[in-house]
Amino acid sequence: MAAAVGRICGARLLQKYGIVAPQICQLSTNAQAWTKSRKLWLTTLGVGAGGVGALLFALEQSVQASGTEAHPYHQPWSHNGWFQSLDHASIRRGYEVYKQVCKACHSLQYIAYRNLVNVSHTEEEAKAEAAEVMIKDGPDEEGNYFERPGKLSDYFPSPYPNENAARAANNGAYPPDLSLIVSGRKGGEDYIFALLTGYMEAPAGVILREGQNYNPYFPGGAISMAQVLFDEAAEYTDGTPATASQLAKDVATFLRWCSEPELDDRRLMTIKAIGIFSFLAAIVYYYKRHKWSTMKSRKLAYKAVSKK
Repeated sequence: MAAAVGRICGARLLQKYGIVAPQICQLSTNAQAWTKSRKLWLTTLGVGAGGVGALLFALEQSVQASGTEAHPYHQPWSHNGWFQSLDHASIRRGYEVYKQVCKACHSLQYIAYRNLVNVSHTEEEAKAEAAEVMIKDGPDEEGNYFERPGKLSDYFPSPYPNENAARAANNGAYPPDLSLIVSGRKGGEDYIFALLTGYMEAPAGVILREGQNYNPYFPGGAISMAQVLFDEAAEYTDGTPATASQLAKDVATFLRWCSEPELDDRRLMTIKAIGIFSFLAAIVYYYKRHKWSTMKSRKLAYKAVSKK
């Protein structure tokens, strides 16, 4: 026991002393106990990591500035922030815009009709939406393929049977799938909104091929998709005025939801996790203070008995 205490406290109790002054056990893990070389190494590591981070940030900014396309403005979306949910009424209106305008060329191959349930539609409404499309299914018992009305488990069908048919119908351009378009484009929904509302006449010196249009937010400026959103280009069932900017805002919100259908659930789980872990952290801190209070306030003094 004396040897163990001596190793911990550095009191050297196993040596012979005449009269030993009280010795205090000091167990310290603060920065004062670090060696000079360790401090130098940690300082160098921190400075190096900060320099690399600053360099990467500067390179990213320079690459963005070197592009020829315009940078979209950041819009005040209602779902900005860690604890803000998506506007579900806007999601429903955005689905109506997609159904009436975008569906003619673009697919949503990773979104099923069941995903609309309790988000923008009731279960019965989602079933009715699915039943409006015909899904190729089969083979049947005779080996033939057939078409049937859609079900909730079906995914949104593509407007074209294959990529070649899509290119042939769009002057060689392939309309991208919109399921992950917001996550796949820098700027997200800001880019979608700016692209849909940013069509203009080509400036002097910009040559466009037949079938192309000018949009400063598209890389290169020349885009094969014509402007599709105008005032009253779609009709809302809730009576919202269908201006071009309103249509673009709603379809951008809808596509934001398509990219992350679990966004609201994830943010709700974040709020729950913060509350639970904050409560647990308070309990653990109190228990630690209670458990170590006697150890932290203890003062050990040892005095050897001199032989007479």
